[in-house]
Amino acid sequence: MATGYESLAVVIGVATLLGILAQKTRQPKVVAYIIAGLLIGPVGFDVVESGSMISLFSELGLVFLLFLIGLEIDVDEIRNVLWSTIGIAVIQMFLTFLVGLGLGILLGFDTVTSVFIGTAVMFSSTALVVKILTEMDEASTLPGRLDIGVLLVQDVAVVIILALMTVEFSSAFQVGLKLVEIFLLISVVGFISLASSRYVFSSVLKEISGNRLAFFTHGLAWAFLFITVANQLNLSMEIGAFLAGLGLAQIPYSRELQERVRPLTDIFMAVFFINFGLSINSGSLTGFLPEAIFASIILIIAKFLIFFLTIDRFKFTPETSFRASVNMGQISEFGLILTSLAVTEGFVSSSVSGFISLLAILTMGTSTYLMRYKDFLRNVMNPFLEFFESEEKQDHEINMLSKHVVVVGFDDVARKICRKLSEEYDVLVIDNNPSNTEELAESDYEYMYGDFKHGEIREGANLEKASFIICFADEKESNEIILEDREEDTVVIAKSGSFTEASEFYELGADYVILENLLAGNRVGEYLELYLEDKELFEEEVKDEIENIKSKRGESGE
Repeated sequence: MATGYESLAVVIGVATLLGILAQKTRQPKVVAYIIAGLLIGPVGFDVVESGSMISLFSELGLVFLLFLIGLEIDVDEIRNVLWSTIGIAVIQMFLTFLVGLGLGILLGFDTVTSVFIGTAVMFSSTALVVKILTEMDEASTLPGRLDIGVLLVQDVAVVIILALMTVEFSSAFQVGLKLVEIFLLISVVGFISLASSRYVFSSVLKEISGNRLAFFTHGLAWAFLFITVANQLNLSMEIGAFLAGLGLAQIPYSRELQERVRPLTDIFMAVFFINFGLSINSGSLTGFLPEAIFASIILIIAKFLIFFLTIDRFKFTPETSFRASVNMGQISEFGLILTSLAVTEGFVSSSVSGFISLLAILTMGTSTYLMRYKDFLRNVMNPFLEFFESEEKQDHEINMLSKHVVVVGFDDVARKICRKLSEEYDVLVIDNNPSNTEELAESDYEYMYGDFKHGEIREGANLEKASFIICFADEKESNEIILEDREEDTVVIAKSGSFTEASEFYELGADYVILENLLAGNRVGEYLELYLEDKELFEEEVKDEIENIKSKRGESGE
């Protein structure tokens, strides 16, 4: 049996093979990873056991996932749906707990065990939902934001429950005191993260932003700093990672960090789901199989109805209510953690962990396909959704850019164009020159630091909703990406250094191509004409030009 580094090599190798197979057959990778764990674990060939190395990588999966979620949340964007999200989460958790409690009693478990079953099933899977929403480019939609918000409230609830389960209390007052302590600690750490990211760490990232490796490692160091602080305060590492990411999300460098952190997160999350499969034994799969199948069907239906009716009560449209509800039908990996702790603390017998594990496999697997085919389900359930249509129901707007101008690169010409276009449009500037960071951060433009060729940057720019895309970057690849991804009614202005390249851009559909040589030639022609007509005015123009060059040279430190 493989152990240590050998086991990790086997896990990553199998994850790669089944991941490729899942992609080729258009199946969810999450299900492929769980199956991989079952195949190489006790249920299958039993060639790998879940040792400390795999457990560490698995835990890092959740940590990095929460860090990545934090990096994606702009506080200004979600302010309109914040209180709705908290209300939905609290009501949903309470009602789902009652369903789980009732199922436990119905299936013959004692009252205490049924309480823990209700607690375990009231959470949805942060790892699975965020992973699939990201793969489907739905994380930034209103239903996606609602789901992620609810998941984060659930994560805070998990932290509270874990803290309460590991401490002995003699009175209700002590319980209340512990709750106040947890909320206070989360608030303090969150405030420190937001303030220090904006006023301290942003200047650090500005200094090293030109060094890609240093940029990445400093971002990770920042995450682990807050992970350590949270751990020392007896908060979960996941909460620390989320708060670190949330702070960094409020500064211009967050998209570039997302691009660099995501591949690492994907590797760790693959190990997380495989480790989940490794933790299942054959006895667990057969001992409660009929009960687990029955409970899974009830839970998926009940969770959908609870989420849908709760979101509907907050006056969101049936479309948003439906899409957000379909995503949340599974039980969470945290349910497994809570059950394991309950067994360790002696609250319930070990047999219940097999039942919860089966519920997790069945609901996660089914929910993955429901999320993938929600458009088909939407059409099937259209008569049901029409019943909930009402003029008073209206989706809250998330402050996402629309009908805006995207400017890639920021030079003197871009400055003039941005000033002009900002009179009529919202302007988003994407630039990876550290010397422009301070000027752009203090401007009225939306600003995103990073390389336009990175997918996270383009996704954040909301290119499909842009009215204009103007590229001042010298790279041919950036212009080609813009022209290939553009919407038909978006005006694209590209930049070229040669006539051959300009012809290619026009063939790809550019509305206009800025030719450096042509602009320079026209400028020289204008100067010569001015010299022949008015030499004194020509000399004044040259003096102004020299002063401008000196000024720019001083700003760049040359």
